Amino acid sequence: MNLHPIIRTLGFYLLVLFYFGAGINHFLNPDFYIPLIPGYLPFPRGINIIAGILEIVLSLSLLIPSFKKGALIGLVVLLILFIPSHIYFIQIGSCVEDSLCVSPWIAWIRLLLIHPLLIGWVLLYLGQKK
Repeated sequence: MNLHPIIRTLGFYLLVLFYFGAGINHFLNPDFYIPLIPGYLPFPRGINIIAGILEIVLSLSLLIPSFKKGALIGLVVLLILFIPSHIYFIQIGSCVEDSLCVSPWIAWIRLLLIHPLLIGWVLLYLGQKK
């Protein structure tokens, strides 16, 4: 996709900031994320920590040219690994007590539209030459 260079660059740095911020948020607000981890997965606190570390490391790796492609692939894999949490959130009625509660249709939009758009945002930079 041919984007104006300024838009492409701005979008890239927003991507870096978005995933860096998301990673930091896993440590600042673990009680937001832990209830979203499906009950069939062991060690939810550990999963939350690993997810946060991966988002931080991958986002910063985007800034290192020799690591950029691997970091982009890593983000796509990570986003795919988050899909069970989105499905689980729908299964539990789109509401976590004392935390995130949304209308079920918003949870579906998040899974079927927003999550693929996030993957597409990463893939946009995976396909670029620079």
